[in-house]
Amino acid sequence: MSEKARRLFDALDLDQDGTLTRAEVIGALRSKGPTLAAQGAIPFWGVGDTEESSALFDAADQNGDRVLSFEEFAAVVDRRFGW
Repeated sequence: MSEKARRLFDALDLDQDGTLTRAEVIGALRSKGPTLAAQGAIPFWGVGDTEESSALFDAADQNGDRVLSFEEFAAVVDRRFGW
């Protein structure tokens, strides 16, 4: 799993509890997405709307527990963003 995925995960983990909720992913991508893209932490095309952020969350939530571990998150973003 990539270091870029780790940095992005940490940036989206607003409450710093080591997991991501749907609300964190959506909220953080909406508020921090453009800045993260400008820093190269996420591709510009990866900054989507609420529906796209929700779809990213659903694709990553492999076990259906409605929270993302770093491993679940990294597996999807590494593949989707080509890292």
